[in-house]
Amino acid sequence: MKILITGGAGYIGNELIPELLKNPEVERILIYDNLSRKNYNLFLDTRFEPKKLQLIRGELLDSRKLRQVLQDIDVVYHLAAKVSTPLATENSHLFEQINHWGTAELVYAVEESPVKKFVYLSTTSVYGASEEMNDVTTPPDPKTFYGSSKLRGEAHVERLFDKMDAWIIRSGNVYGYSPSVRFDAVINRFMFAANFIGRIQITGNGKQQRAFIHVDKVANTLANLLTRKLPSGTYNLSEHNISIENIASVIQDIYPGMEMIFVNQHLVMREIKVIPDERILHLMNIPPISFKKELENFRNKFAFSL
Repeated sequence: MKILITGGAGYIGNELIPELLKNPEVERILIYDNLSRKNYNLFLDTRFEPKKLQLIRGELLDSRKLRQVLQDIDVVYHLAAKVSTPLATENSHLFEQINHWGTAELVYAVEESPVKKFVYLSTTSVYGASEEMNDVTTPPDPKTFYGSSKLRGEAHVERLFDKMDAWIIRSGNVYGYSPSVRFDAVINRFMFAANFIGRIQITGNGKQQRAFIHVDKVANTLANLLTRKLPSGTYNLSEHNISIENIASVIQDIYPGMEMIFVNQHLVMREIKVIPDERILHLMNIPPISFKKELENFRNKFAFSL
């Protein structure tokens, strides 16, 4: 089995690759990435079998190259995206070019290829902002350029539902340690600040809740799509709905001397709460662990502390 991962050198890709390599049927993994984030930690990771990996530096909008690399690919994981944090409302053109039209070019190429499975990692940001709980039946109403562009990308992937095994996975906010960890994601940013600065900054009143899921659980679930049965369709992948102030409180339990500073505490920030989707969560086979323990494990990965 040969697999292509767009954006494979990124945060989630760095954890997905070792999960996929646990499957003896995986012969080769092509990492299709433009390396725009200049994060090269994947290439220093010693968990991989080097003979099974290959980097192809390329752009999603390069339709000719996409068609070439897809000629003998069985499975595509589409992770590549212009991500939201922290500037989800700036540079709308770039979000559209990468997340919308880049996905369109990839889907066009897949339709002309031997690919049998297609996984599109979308986002719960497509739901916008609401005090209500969201599920896959909730009409999307994105409030950011990021959310809008990912939703438009979904429309192209939906064409594949009748042609192959294809899934749109709307992921919650991802957190947790990886060699390619993104420190612009809120929980990861808080952990770094608590460990090395001793102080975290919260914008607004901190009561806004968001949907979250650990990076290991995302990678494990996505990898299990190779072998477990799941009908083509759209799924939410999230586990916790946690307020920012509750996250800060758990981190303060881990770092008792940590300070919390509120900026514009009078502001009520937007929130996105998502009902865990049991239709896909059953694919996950990671032993249960508490949210606090996940963050303690993250703390233990730091080279030193304040």
